[in-house]
Amino acid sequence: MKINGKRLKMARIYRGLTTKDLAEKIGCQRQTISMYENNLQSNPSESIISKISKELNFPFRFFYEKNISFPYSSVYFRSLLTTTKKYREEVQLKLDFINIIYDFLKEYIIFPKLDLPNFNQENLKRDPEKTANLLREYWNLGNRPIENIIYEVEKHGILVSSFSTNNSSNNYVDALSKRIDNGAYMKYLIAYSNNKTSAARIHFDIAHELGHICLHSWDIDSDELEESSYFKEKEREANKFASAFLLPRESFKKDVENTPLNISGYIELKNKWHVSIQAMLYRAFDLKVINIDEYQLMIRRLQKNKMRRNEPLDDILLTRQPSLLKTAVLMLLNENVFTAKSFMDELASVYNFSIMPEDIENLLNLPKETLSQSKIIYFQNLRIRKNL
Repeated sequence: MKINGKRLKMARIYRGLTTKDLAEKIGCQRQTISMYENNLQSNPSESIISKISKELNFPFRFFYEKNISFPYSSVYFRSLLTTTKKYREEVQLKLDFINIIYDFLKEYIIFPKLDLPNFNQENLKRDPEKTANLLREYWNLGNRPIENIIYEVEKHGILVSSFSTNNSSNNYVDALSKRIDNGAYMKYLIAYSNNKTSAARIHFDIAHELGHICLHSWDIDSDELEESSYFKEKEREANKFASAFLLPRESFKKDVENTPLNISGYIELKNKWHVSIQAMLYRAFDLKVINIDEYQLMIRRLQKNKMRRNEPLDDILLTRQPSLLKTAVLMLLNENVFTAKSFMDELASVYNFSIMPEDIENLLNLPKETLSQSKIIYFQNLRIRKNL
């Protein structure tokens, strides 16, 4: 059998390894891995593929399956300018894998349809405040605080996931959004770093990505976004959208005007609005409720009290995790549409997608061992009775 070089490269990127990293782990030259990936040497020994399979923790058959055809997609990354291309590729591939699982699940599950208003009206173009107000109105959110933005987003047909974060200072992603268009349908995926648990920080990340979905063009390649001035402009607009969407002008302004300008007062506001103190301070300044001196004074107070990185209530105000895809899998298992084994088998046989069960559990936030096979422990001193 000939190895599929694209599959090998995919598995390596998914695990965050370079060709040099993988070569060192299995004891070969970096050029050898490159030759495998480029199909210049397509018949490595089974022992080599076994080593690769073990190191990358992908099933042996994954490397021999047909290519997966991913539909056209474009991506917006937060922290793009401080994130390496290698890590961006890893996170994007995780979303591509989620897309495969979604395509499988939608054959059995009726998911919420994408439910967004028409943002192409002339008076809305590039106006974050008006666009945020329109979305609030369209989703019947009124002027109230949003206690669970993930629920609201999933309810309206946008997929949400979380991902593990590389904590390296030059390799950090807060969140990203991805549009996938295969011709038959279009959908959006939002993913955020799962090193965050505070509702305030997650809510702003999700709302920021909503800003990209509602405001910006999706015909631009993510590599083109690395052009600093263009990227920063889009980020500013997405931040303004997030601020207006989470903290609607009239109701939030009224609350701020009736709140003393001190940390205790803003802790009470945070408990109500589920938005960080720093984001609320900036919104208050933007709405001209406080001036620049008052804003800077409050930021200095937070800094002095070591509250800028870890704010009060960050460990108390929690939000629910993404559950749309997770619930779909559990429903199929609970209704006996699939067993854990038949679920994995169909993914492999119909979608050419042999992957470890624990990877799907991690991608969809499923409980551990939901899809894992029970392991049989063999005792060498046991024998079958001959007289049976």
